[in-house]
Amino acid sequence: MAGIPGLLFLFLLLLCAVGQVSPYGTHWKPTWPAYRLPVVLPQSTLNLGKPDFGAEARLDVSSSCGPQCHKGTPLPTYEEAKQYLSYETLYANGSRTETQVGIYVLSSGGGRESSGRSRRKRQIYGYDSRFSIFGKDFLLNYPFSTSVKLSTGCTGTLVAEKHVLTAAHCIHDGKTYVKGTQKLRVGFLKPKFKDGGRGANSSSSAGPEKMKFQWIRVKRTHVPKGWIKGNANDIGMDYDYALLELKKPHKRKFMKIGVSPPAKQLPGGRIHFSGYDNDRPGNLVYRFCDVKDETYDLLYQQCDAQPGASGSGVYVRMWKRQQQKWERKIIGIFSGHQWVDMNGSPQDFNVAVRITPLKYAQICYWIKGNYLDCREG
Repeated sequence: MAGIPGLLFLFLLLLCAVGQVSPYGTHWKPTWPAYRLPVVLPQSTLNLGKPDFGAEARLDVSSSCGPQCHKGTPLPTYEEAKQYLSYETLYANGSRTETQVGIYVLSSGGGRESSGRSRRKRQIYGYDSRFSIFGKDFLLNYPFSTSVKLSTGCTGTLVAEKHVLTAAHCIHDGKTYVKGTQKLRVGFLKPKFKDGGRGANSSSSAGPEKMKFQWIRVKRTHVPKGWIKGNANDIGMDYDYALLELKKPHKRKFMKIGVSPPAKQLPGGRIHFSGYDNDRPGNLVYRFCDVKDETYDLLYQQCDAQPGASGSGVYVRMWKRQQQKWERKIIGIFSGHQWVDMNGSPQDFNVAVRITPLKYAQICYWIKGNYLDCREG
């Protein structure tokens, strides 16, 4: 059992998570870096045939390429980047299109990131360090209120008034769309009132307040071709992200996306995310942990997680110099457990896909529809 100092520390972290306390003094502040971003624009769109929606939902991703393998892989060429960032759009009526993109205004100073040369050993997971979030005072408050559940079993994060960011494998297995994607829904936790009441007596309950999901249908989804072509091979893991557009606004505060800084610039070298882990049905589960390794496209960490948390938005809170305020941003998407063959012995990692400058430009354009609104990451 944790001692009082440990409990106080965990409570402080929760207060920091909802923005009531800053863990930093008035001196040094971890600051969001300024990036000079490229532009990703659609060039041509081709109509495709309807998919069969026959794939089983995948809550884990397999890959034979671990951190050292990824670090040894050269960055994509300009033509390869255009190919990987081209994307497929699925509409609610089952139709789909493929869009080719162009990339512009790339520069040598445009958001270069760390090569991730840390040689620290990866650590084995210890005791379960997850926290179930109870009570509407936390669940319905930012940032926990930005976490939503997909009808395919994964988690997503609200990143705009009608948009949800999640993992590509939650809706597409690399070859076709998973069962249920044509009628994909997004669930929002809300208080569950008894006997048609409006919650006037909810505080009299001795146990945690009952919650339920309210569902909104998805209008269309975007999946990068890097995921579809890669199918979670050496490059596919790098593109395990997707954007969902809802049929109507959700009316909640959302969390903006941002370009992932190098791990050494993250506050305490730590990341945070909340998801709907399958072993705790109906509960939103929050966790934080240190980043142990990184590549240009991936963050390797030891956050405790179970299937269902895939697609969660990985976020950090840093100082926004221009506005002189603290701001949380989504810097990655939790992909899940990655099993890697390390010299004939299977080794598992928890992996998050980093939002690089190019991915930011693409996702932002999907949301905004205007590259001029996507010049600041």
